[in-house]
Amino acid sequence: MAREVIKVTAGIAGLAVGLAACGGGGGGASADGPPRDGDTLRIVGSSDVEHLDTASVASVGGYGLVRTFARTLFSTRSSNDLAETIPVQADAATRLPTKENGDIARNGRTYTIRLRPGVTWNTSPPRPVTAQDFVRGFQRLCNPASPSAGKGYYISTIKGMDGFCRGFAGVDAKDAKAIAAYQRAHAIEGVRAKDDRTLVFTLKRPASDFLNLLALPFTAAAPREYDAYVPDSPGLRQHMLSDGPYQIAQYRPGISYLLTRNPAWRQDADPIRERHVERIQITLGQDSPENVQQQIEQGSADLAWDQPVPTSAIPRLRDDPRFAVLETPNSSPYLVFNLHSPNNGGALADRGVRQALEYAVDRSALVKIVGGPLVAKPLHTVIPPGNSGYAAADPYPTPNESGDPGKCRTLLAQTGRKKLTLRFPYRTNSVHKLIAQSIAENLSACGVATKLTPDTGGSFYSSTIATPARAREGQWDIAAPGWTPDWYGNNGRSIIQPLFDGRSYGQNSTDYGGYDNPQVNALIDGALTAPDAARAAGYWQQADQLIMADAAIVPLVDRASTLFRSSRVHGARFVPIAAGYDYTRLWLS
Repeated sequence: MAREVIKVTAGIAGLAVGLAACGGGGGGASADGPPRDGDTLRIVGSSDVEHLDTASVASVGGYGLVRTFARTLFSTRSSNDLAETIPVQADAATRLPTKENGDIARNGRTYTIRLRPGVTWNTSPPRPVTAQDFVRGFQRLCNPASPSAGKGYYISTIKGMDGFCRGFAGVDAKDAKAIAAYQRAHAIEGVRAKDDRTLVFTLKRPASDFLNLLALPFTAAAPREYDAYVPDSPGLRQHMLSDGPYQIAQYRPGISYLLTRNPAWRQDADPIRERHVERIQITLGQDSPENVQQQIEQGSADLAWDQPVPTSAIPRLRDDPRFAVLETPNSSPYLVFNLHSPNNGGALADRGVRQALEYAVDRSALVKIVGGPLVAKPLHTVIPPGNSGYAAADPYPTPNESGDPGKCRTLLAQTGRKKLTLRFPYRTNSVHKLIAQSIAENLSACGVATKLTPDTGGSFYSSTIATPARAREGQWDIAAPGWTPDWYGNNGRSIIQPLFDGRSYGQNSTDYGGYDNPQVNALIDGALTAPDAARAAGYWQQADQLIMADAAIVPLVDRASTLFRSSRVHGARFVPIAAGYDYTRLWLS
């Protein structure tokens, strides 16, 4: 682009400094002695994952779960020091590719990846994971039944992925045979199995974050058995295979998971994971954080699945070694507008209306709801602090972060749309109900009515806000999803691209509101073709400013993760993108 890039004032350099655990959260052999194997890890919580299929997994809970049974070419280590979780590590690959070892071509566009021996499916009999299994994994990213929310990363990066995905979109989404047939008859030019143990990736252009993309959970290998099922269908969910340390032995949708040891897994073939507990029992359907916390403190459970530590418990737990506050620079939650809603005469398509509503929210109340200043800070930008492209700004300031209903009313009146009623679905787990009620009160003070609807089926993302047809029908107007970047470090595209690139809007897209600004799309392209991470960060920063000027979302809080573990849990190490501990490294006393 000819446009001058704004100088980056804050970026990835600050991320690796000072983002370690507050409170407890240590563990491992150094603190607790050598790990002890055996027993059952008991995890309790509220909602099932939106997607269990590795191709379409998209939630922090899903990321933590698939880490136990699905291997990617590369990964990151778990640690309670965020800086230690940033570097990409070899996982199912034998080594990190570099130009020096010859695995990255001099032009930066061809990557040769060799598979580690000993990575095996839990089939009967067990068989090796092959390069073709990884090719299949990449093909499944844009399947028509349950496409990956992250497919845009690869479409914009890998040669031939765009054409492959466009063709795939025309296949019958309910026909497993047709889906498998398309995959067998069509190839992605830039993803090739040279032989059983060697993959070759060809990129459209050099990408400084390509190894980060190869470490994301949805790029996991996919066995040929998955071809028999519609992606992420109930049938497939009952037949997930494993090449990790654990396998899903029993899955009762919305009720529970039982994970047992995968007999085909070998520790000497897995540099990322360990395996200590005998079983992992995940029990769902418990929406109250207070009840979950009580069970852990009383010893009848070990970890929370999707519930933070209750806000009311934080003051008394601050010095408890079982309690931890761990940094995960994120936007969880943020308020998104459905720009396609026909409700209120299409009012939310009016930028002036959205800009008025930016002034309504009392962020100080939200900070209190999620745990106070130890846990959260008000957020005013699309990119949170600690992520590439962040620059401090407050384009819609209010006194003491408490909202400005008077200004909201005045600006709304100027648009001629004084009477608004907004449909507002919310998640029922954690503190999401309290957050929704607080925002609804703020909007009421601005003269805007809301219709709050609890999402009791655990389908907030998959069936409600990530379904364009429902958006266009006006089934929702505003919502409060959360977003944790898919990786840290050189991660500018892990926020702006998935949330605001209008060219990827469709089923399972995380551009929930259907935002599409050609200027922002051009800045995304500029960042992806930038010669270095610093130059890319400048483009991301400009995109942030444009998105906020358009008032596509209302950033709310940058929130750390609060975790509590039972007294018998040791070796607790954090996985930031999963907002939880690494189940494969825990052991029990």
